[in-house]
Amino acid sequence: MSQYRCLCYLFLLFFVPIVLTSCHSRKAVLRGEPGEVVKPNGDIASKYSEIMGVSRGDIENGRLYAFIDQWMGTPYKFGGLDKDGVDCSGLAFLLEQQVYGITIPRMTSKQITVIKRKYEEDLKEGDLVFFDFDGKQFSHVGVYLQNGYVVHASSRRGVIIVKLRDPSLYKYFSRAGSVNEQIGAVN
Repeated sequence: MSQYRCLCYLFLLFFVPIVLTSCHSRKAVLRGEPGEVVKPNGDIASKYSEIMGVSRGDIENGRLYAFIDQWMGTPYKFGGLDKDGVDCSGLAFLLEQQVYGITIPRMTSKQITVIKRKYEEDLKEGDLVFFDFDGKQFSHVGVYLQNGYVVHASSRRGVIIVKLRDPSLYKYFSRAGSVNEQIGAVN
């Protein structure tokens, strides 16, 4: 009977933790503090370099891509601000706050007022990109990544990464720019 008990304890000590840790979610963890650029883990760098057609070394902001990985595929929900659903301005609001430590207004119509306008070819990671859908000026927002790619909350496909120059999106492109530094950092 004691050998049986000993085997049971060994099983519990060694195999159960392995099984439990292999079942956890593979979603990336936000490391570091908002505003801090941390090295991405290898899986994240590989995944997003492939999506955007850049080298793994070009994926430098691990905090940004971990954030995107956590939100990727989250459904669109007007006014939403959680994993049950998020809208475009909510995603931009959360990303700027959690990745860069900057609090921007919650609504797209206000977010447009806090940018320093840039030409498309001058866009940098974290810049806001605005679109005019349904004849409404600045009715949609995304966040520029690199190599011409934007992350946004699509009303049909949820949180996705797309090329800014994708014809179905680009025809609505309106304005872009960096968040004005005078907005202030989150404390």
